[in-house]
Amino acid sequence: MRTFGLPDIWFIVAAARWTIALSLIAFVGGALGGLAVALGRTAENRAARRLATGFIQLFQGTPLLMQLFLVFFGAPVLGVEVSPWTAAGVALVLNTSAFLGEIWRGCIEAVPRGQWEAADALGLDYVARMRRVVLPQAWKIALPPTVGYMVQVIKGTSLAAIIGFTEVTRAGQIINNATFQPLVVFSVVGAIYFVLCWPLSLWAGRIEKRRALALAR
Repeated sequence: MRTFGLPDIWFIVAAARWTIALSLIAFVGGALGGLAVALGRTAENRAARRLATGFIQLFQGTPLLMQLFLVFFGAPVLGVEVSPWTAAGVALVLNTSAFLGEIWRGCIEAVPRGQWEAADALGLDYVARMRRVVLPQAWKIALPPTVGYMVQVIKGTSLAAIIGFTEVTRAGQIINNATFQPLVVFSVVGAIYFVLCWPLSLWAGRIEKRRALALAR
């Protein structure tokens, strides 16, 4: 056992770059997947709607930790070796896709029906209607909850520690095992998560206030 010191703090702080990197992978991949899911949920094709609904129910209805386990321990059973990086990225992208897909589905459906009817009256097909009329308006509605959900993505990366991915939480576990000072160690870990998440929460709140003021005018 040794005393917790400045080098330990820097070790945990340095691990934050992997938390940020994993969060970006999860969010960018999840945004692409979420858009596909949201479009599937609002598609005219019944099979696409059912497939998107099933995907959302599967990943929203099961814990992210279990999804990480299934990817990390299940892939080798199928003959595919995956690193903690890959397993964490895949599980978080799939999970984020499900949640963003449902958030964005609600935002798409929040676009006034008159806009949909106007697009139909212009003879626009589904793709043109979405691209030119619905999605630009849905994006303005979706921005605050999307930024807010980024906070959940960052927090969710902490679960990757359980499969050996060295991000902030895992770095804290390593230092705690060497110093046996959990209160100090995990206070530093919590402070780092706060620094990462608080600005996003403020940003989401400001966007929401701006939108509310715009609607009130």
